[in-house]
Amino acid sequence: MSERNSRHDPSPRERPGAVETDAERRRRRAEFLRDLAEARALRARVQPRRAKTARLRHAMRMRTFRW
Repeated sequence: MSERNSRHDPSPRERPGAVETDAERRRRRAEFLRDLAEARALRARVQPRRAKTARLRHAMRMRTFRW
């Protein structure tokens, strides 16, 4: 995680006149999703009861969902 924070790549909004490519957008999205998964895993470890409740609630929601 520290190597990702050390190489701050400014977004296209921060670089005037720059156009974001699909590859850059996918790379930023993949990094965001990795960070999100890491944060969820940390939260599940820190608050196991709440995580279990959320898992059960999600399972119930999926069981009652109509395709």
